[in-house]
Amino acid sequence: MSADENTTEPDTTPQPPLLRVVRGEPDDVELAALTAVVAGLAAGDSGEEPAPRRSRWADRAALVRRPLTPGPGAWRAQAFRR
Repeated sequence: MSADENTTEPDTTPQPPLLRVVRGEPDDVELAALTAVVAGLAAGDSGEEPAPRRSRWADRAALVRRPLTPGPGAWRAQAFRR
């Protein structure tokens, strides 16, 4: 086997343009800025960032409590969670 048999020829089919100007006449600086923005968005992280953990001080679940139970020992039931 020779090295020539293992090489693949580059794909010479024309690629569609990534950006197309539909209206107006942007100059080179405007096209460069647009290209930089699109390239930056494409290179960005594809996954979402995890949501930041909520502080226990801001947790609204702490405001919700069990209903009061009247009767002897009710203060003990409310003071110590089960």
